[in-house]
Amino acid sequence: MAFVPGQRWISNAEPELGLGTVVRLDGRTVQVLFATAGVLRHYAKQAAPLARAEFRVGQKVSGQKQAFVVERVSEAGGLLTYHNGTRALAESELDDAQPVSRADERLLSTRVDAPDRFDFRLAALRRRAAAMRSPAWGLASARIDLIAHQLRVAAIVAQRRPPRALLADEVGLGKTIEAGMVIARLLASGRVARVLVLAPPSLTAQWFVELLRRFNLPFALYDEERCEAIEVADGARNPFDDEQCVIADVDWLADAPKRAAQVVAADWDLVVVDEAHHLEWSPDAASPAYALVERLAARAPGLVLLTATPQQLGRSGHFARLRLLDPARYTDLESFTAESDGYAALSAVATSLLEAAPLDAGVRNALPARFSGDAELARLLARYDEDRAATAPLLLDALIDRHGTGRVMFRNRRAQIGGFPRRVARIDVFDGAELDDAARQRLLAEFHADAQAHPPAGEIDYANDPRLPWLVALIDRLAPAKLLLICRTQAKVLALEEALRTRSGAKVARFHEGMSILQRDRNAAFFAEGDGARVLLCSEIGSEGRNFQFAHHLVLWDLPLDPDLLEQRIGRLDRIGQRHDIEIHAAAFHGTAQHALLRWYHEGLDALHGSPSDGREILRRFGTRLLAEAERHALGGEDPDVEIDALIGETAATHRELSAIVQAGRDRLLELATERQARELPLADALREQDADVGADEFILALFEQFGIDAEETGPRTVVLDPEYLSTDGFPGLKDGPQQVTFDRATALAREELPLLRLDHPLVIGALDLLLESEQGNAAILMDAALPPRTALLECVFTLECVADRALDVRRFLPPLPLRTVVDTRLNARTDYVPNTTSLARAREQPIDAARHRPLLAKLVPPMLAACETEARRLAATEVGHALAAAQRELEAEQARLAALAKVNPSVREGEIAAIAKELDDLRHALATAAPRLDAIRFVCSADIAAR
Repeated sequence: MAFVPGQRWISNAEPELGLGTVVRLDGRTVQVLFATAGVLRHYAKQAAPLARAEFRVGQKVSGQKQAFVVERVSEAGGLLTYHNGTRALAESELDDAQPVSRADERLLSTRVDAPDRFDFRLAALRRRAAAMRSPAWGLASARIDLIAHQLRVAAIVAQRRPPRALLADEVGLGKTIEAGMVIARLLASGRVARVLVLAPPSLTAQWFVELLRRFNLPFALYDEERCEAIEVADGARNPFDDEQCVIADVDWLADAPKRAAQVVAADWDLVVVDEAHHLEWSPDAASPAYALVERLAARAPGLVLLTATPQQLGRSGHFARLRLLDPARYTDLESFTAESDGYAALSAVATSLLEAAPLDAGVRNALPARFSGDAELARLLARYDEDRAATAPLLLDALIDRHGTGRVMFRNRRAQIGGFPRRVARIDVFDGAELDDAARQRLLAEFHADAQAHPPAGEIDYANDPRLPWLVALIDRLAPAKLLLICRTQAKVLALEEALRTRSGAKVARFHEGMSILQRDRNAAFFAEGDGARVLLCSEIGSEGRNFQFAHHLVLWDLPLDPDLLEQRIGRLDRIGQRHDIEIHAAAFHGTAQHALLRWYHEGLDALHGSPSDGREILRRFGTRLLAEAERHALGGEDPDVEIDALIGETAATHRELSAIVQAGRDRLLELATERQARELPLADALREQDADVGADEFILALFEQFGIDAEETGPRTVVLDPEYLSTDGFPGLKDGPQQVTFDRATALAREELPLLRLDHPLVIGALDLLLESEQGNAAILMDAALPPRTALLECVFTLECVADRALDVRRFLPPLPLRTVVDTRLNARTDYVPNTTSLARAREQPIDAARHRPLLAKLVPPMLAACETEARRLAATEVGHALAAAQRELEAEQARLAALAKVNPSVREGEIAAIAKELDDLRHALATAAPRLDAIRFVCSADIAAR
């Protein structure tokens, strides 16, 4: 393609973006700006899905507040100018929205396709429009279970303007999944384009895998080496401008001033920060990581923070996170502390209201004092005793509305959610006297390496390890059950595999960071198969978010020092929907450091039975002492158990104390607010509806068949796609040969190597784009034997497109919508016409000689097409009216709700209300510009006309 800056091009894949302008040529790439849509695209010159916007004589063009029919076209320097008399329009002056189509040209020149291709194209347009309009767009193909609390949080946060929230669910409830859903939904809707995920170094790979495998989102992992490689090509370039979606280590950026400045300057739409409780702040100082996030938060419209640490264990830390989200609201720590104490005190009131119990005099006096001048609250209190059953929910809703942080913070608790299995600890302790000095030294060296997170000196050999007989006996005793074994490093996985190969007959699979994602998928699938591997040996990456809940035996070969990491390990099996008790197997020799750590977890923190929310705080208080006592315990001496017993006793007492503080300080209103806010959000229903749509399965397979892809069923709603006879090199995916896929969510959750296909999956989106950007099916001729003699019809499909800034997400109200019109030779509408199925089938077998009809087409089509265009404009006006009414209904209700809430809740920012008003104004303006574009055309005639 010969590109010249200033030329106008159309995206075949996204024609709704309007005309784009070539702004820059860079080596083998071209940059095209779609100004009205607010989108800048980078394409490879040789494979850009673009079509030159060239208008021919007789077509109408508009720009510079004028419109005319083209009489002459001139060219200079690769740029076109359109003329009508003395008027002229350079192509750079054209409006972004122009009626561009080649379907009528194809029909008039009788370059037509089979009639059923026209019908399939129309079906594809309808399917795509319905999918884009759904609140599930961007999430339908995500590999997520339909868990109510996760869907609630994601739906609420994704619709905020802008999305700024603190996700504070307890460990194991899926904060990463909630954040991934928010990211996926916002990217799919166009409301964000550039996303930055910051995480501790140990979690960046987990985020990469989660976003790719669960949400089909290919993020780029950034480190110093990658930045330096980009700068080699262009030292002046900001490396973070090279990718739209980035994951980075927050510690690396915080310690590198140059990279920190670059990442802040890159202008992100959404910043997501995991483990946000690591961001240290006090009124006097802030850590480099906190300062970095604060700078990003000041520039990025969207900010999502993730932490499982309860605010009751550190009000200053909680305040620090909230001030990142809304510095204008959270300005003073002392005032915030007093306010939080007041809301926590209302937890008992909330409990009473949930039970519609009587309220004592103290409560009746305290509430009016706290909410002085609040007439609605006073009215509800006054009538409470008259009808407690009816008034209690209203009063509770009123208190939730007035909750200070209830709109910005979301917290779900395991006890509140329910559905979790019981944990059963199976601990074996062996006599330490059986160990010789060499074995003791090896175990102590391994403990040091694990605690300090570095590889042990020398190679690991478990062939003669004293723990190996226990492991082999456990595998044999639990047969045929499956066992998930997690240890710290890849080296340990390989050593265990080698040792088990000669000592156990069980099938073993491995799973570690040295394997590609495809290899991990295959081994995970081998473990999931009924007759597959019985044991899966995982390095710490096995805690990355994989779903192994078909197993219920977890083997802890070693123990991490971080309680949260231990919880992540157990969380691979201890998940909502697990139908069995989780049996946690661990073994140690008495008098070793491993034994001391196991006892500390089991007896001090009770981490093998429960899910301690204070684990990180306990580690902060006792971690250094724990390491010292474990080593002293391993080295022996007089009564080595005394000191470790004392440490475990202090740990248990502190754990009880902190748990009591958390329970006493529970903000019940906050938990209820999280549950209440999304009662009527339609996301869950939309996902269930798409899961049940078997017709969509058939359509997607038919879509693939258009390109020569064969599908062989291998199970219920599961097929293998075979591209052996693929008809085009441009088809997305399937580069590595046949691919097994599924349309069943449960299967996709159990088999993580199987893509879950829906209309929003990249493979399906790519196939749809390939079909609709081509001419396939956009022109056809049908001889319909069911028509009366001497009858001819023109059937047209127009796409109603609204060229608007993608961030406006106009597609939820008006996606690229197909409008079908049919007229006869008298130019009367015939919208009741349905093609005869027998004639369609015959046309596939016996195509008519289309070339003989050129004179007839030239005479009949132009006036019939003009009549179809008139009818399409009428239909378009109706659809635009419906879309505008829906937008006004939704946004005006939301605006009114927020305005009322702002009167009683200081967390509602004035900017949120103003943003909704502006969004509605922008939607009104954008929808008014929507116009139909001819997409496909079919000439239909009776048998006698076809025979001429």
